[in-house]
Amino acid sequence: MRVLIAPDCFGGTLTAREAADAIATGWRDAKPDDVVAQRPLADGGPGFIDVLHAAAGGDIRYISVTGPLGEPVEARWLSVHTGGRRGAYIESAEACGLHLIPAELRPQTCETATTRGVGDLIAAAAADNDVITVGLGGSATTDGGAGMLAALSAAGTDLTGTSLVAASDVENPLLGPHGAARTFGPQKGASPEAVERLEAKLAAMDVLTPVSDISGAGAAGGLGAALLSLGATITSGAGLVRDLTGLDAALDEADVVITGEGSFDWQSLRGKLITAVAGGAAERGIPCIAIAGQVSVGRREMGAAGVQAAYSVSEHVGSVQKSIADARKSLIATARHVALQWSR
Repeated sequence: MRVLIAPDCFGGTLTAREAADAIATGWRDAKPDDVVAQRPLADGGPGFIDVLHAAAGGDIRYISVTGPLGEPVEARWLSVHTGGRRGAYIESAEACGLHLIPAELRPQTCETATTRGVGDLIAAAAADNDVITVGLGGSATTDGGAGMLAALSAAGTDLTGTSLVAASDVENPLLGPHGAARTFGPQKGASPEAVERLEAKLAAMDVLTPVSDISGAGAAGGLGAALLSLGATITSGAGLVRDLTGLDAALDEADVVITGEGSFDWQSLRGKLITAVAGGAAERGIPCIAIAGQVSVGRREMGAAGVQAAYSVSEHVGSVQKSIADARKSLIATARHVALQWSR
């Protein structure tokens, strides 16, 4: 049986590459005669640079930028100059990612965390690139991109003639019940009262008003809206990665595809990686199976998205704590179980 392993990263425990390797190891343990191919993926959030560098090559550049709490952090961006096209890829989480703030500090920093470092990255990339693609996802911020806009202004960055692309990991608008503050604020440490203050702050940013209803404007705490206000086009980060990594060609050779992420929940169905992989599998009539740290999507919802079945690592090993304590071992064990269920 030809098996394609194509996961996203698993939260803060495993990168996409590490997750793919663990799933492949478990599958081969159970079904050593199967042909297993690995294709680690990303949807604009953490891992975006690594996945694209592996697929497209190019040069990774390092730069010190302003972190989400105002302190310097080292961040990377990817330069890919091919066929006369001078392109740069930026992962916003490198500069303002949730992983850069300890969990115990997030309730105190959720209203002040800044995207200024993303502006630093764009300013650096703008010097010698015609197209700048900014991956959105995994941020600690809900500043509507105010920090990014301030950094670009302070640097005197001229984006005239530069094409901006926002590669979003979600389809959420800026405001409302499915907007940046109310949907993602609690994940960043915001209390119900803080969520409402963040919502009001975003609604008061006049520069964002014309683009607030556009799908993806709420990505990365409103950073999507700020990029749109600069004239960026917005696209699915998962779809972009699907194209650049040659996922469709790999799907053509597969009998089953295994994807996954840290948490398979309702947000996964709004532009996340799993839906892109499942869509490609459905086009070819092959089953798509999800393995996730935790699964909270119902069978009907996942079926509508093209996922035949989903397996929870935490349920398989007995608890969330056990699954995190040795994430690789837990994922290997779960993949071994899935292989016994699905391999011919």
